[in-house]
Amino acid sequence: MNKTTPLDNVVTADPVTAPLAFLQQLFAVAVRRAMPLHSMGAFLPQASGRTVVLGAGKAAAAMAHAVEALWPAEAPLSGLVVTRYGHTPERPAGVRPRIEIVEAAHPVPDAAGLAAAERMMALPQGLTDNDLVLCLISGGGSSLLTLPADGLTLQDKQRINQALLESGANIAEMNCVRKHLSRIKGGRLAAACAPARLLTLLISDVPGDDPSVIASGPTVPDASTCADALNILRRYQIELPPAIAEQLATGQLESRKPHDPVFARAQVHLIATPQQSLEAAAQAARQAGVAAYILSDEIEGESRDVGKVHAALARAVARTGQPFQKPCVILSGGETTVTIRPQAPGTPRGRGGRAGEFCMGLAQALQGQAGVYALAADTDGIDGVEDNAGAFVTPDTLARASQLGLKLSDHLDRNDAYGYFEALGSLFVTGPTHTNVNDFRALLVV
Repeated sequence: MNKTTPLDNVVTADPVTAPLAFLQQLFAVAVRRAMPLHSMGAFLPQASGRTVVLGAGKAAAAMAHAVEALWPAEAPLSGLVVTRYGHTPERPAGVRPRIEIVEAAHPVPDAAGLAAAERMMALPQGLTDNDLVLCLISGGGSSLLTLPADGLTLQDKQRINQALLESGANIAEMNCVRKHLSRIKGGRLAAACAPARLLTLLISDVPGDDPSVIASGPTVPDASTCADALNILRRYQIELPPAIAEQLATGQLESRKPHDPVFARAQVHLIATPQQSLEAAAQAARQAGVAAYILSDEIEGESRDVGKVHAALARAVARTGQPFQKPCVILSGGETTVTIRPQAPGTPRGRGGRAGEFCMGLAQALQGQAGVYALAADTDGIDGVEDNAGAFVTPDTLARASQLGLKLSDHLDRNDAYGYFEALGSLFVTGPTHTNVNDFRALLVV
């Protein structure tokens, strides 16, 4: 397994003699650009009155630490944020703890997340229009901040959430459903904060950076409808309790819409985005003498298929010098999906996330193309529910797998990227990075 420190700031590795180290360092630059302490200061207001901090997401603990470090020591500050198990970093030296941090399950919610959501809905009670609620939101908040609609149990939400994760639905579709089956998402937390001022600071992990999609938008208006949610559930054949299906059909579970008075004193700022991280990595590559091209920060689709498209581009560059001259690095971001394939009874369930699945599709289509090296990883440091951030692909990936008796097609059939790349020693392991701007993909052609 390869391991890197995710906060390195420069690219010093030679892309020809140390291509994997070069890719690791690009990832580190991208992650550093999205760290809360480096990006939050410009967005914090002047302290006045009471300030209550609420938050959820994989970066929520690091965001809370950043607020504690930057907030005036004499100004009132308290609150609660929830992050994923194992995603709470050490507080910076000398920073006094003032915001409570709890941990809960991701990507399927649990009782700890439910308890945190109930407390968050209660904390703003009694605030006045002189007070401020500072909401810190990042990717992963949809699972971590769960408060089922009346008539739904936590077990119902867990089942529906797991089904959505396995269905191939994209993040906007999943979060549309989550918003309409919740008492905290879809702007409902904003309603609980009135009449206080509300400032939401976001780290985006979604294509397009739509605030209403990030963590299912607990403090922002939602233009999607109950009908949209019901159509998505029907499209992916996900069952609902009949009473909940009826409430969706009649619009009783509608989210808070634009122009709702609860948003009259609400502001939203994006403090870190996938595009900013890709641009930082591209700049670092260019400073190291390698041309860099960003395809998009909004790429969606089935992970293995996206990998095949990236492979076609890299092969063209390697063979013909079109559309880019080598040496170069090709960068992209977004959020792909993995549709879990049905397995025969007794077949071990595959392990891995969308970054690993992308790498399997990429390796299959590259067919050992000389001079092409790749890293795909989730910027939060966890690909799915495993302990790796992603994986590497090299020109000898397929040859080494063949020597070990591994068939890539078999691993693809059971969505087992982790098993494939673990056997090759090609997992990319960073541990939690304490931020989250979604997928990072870098293809180096030399």
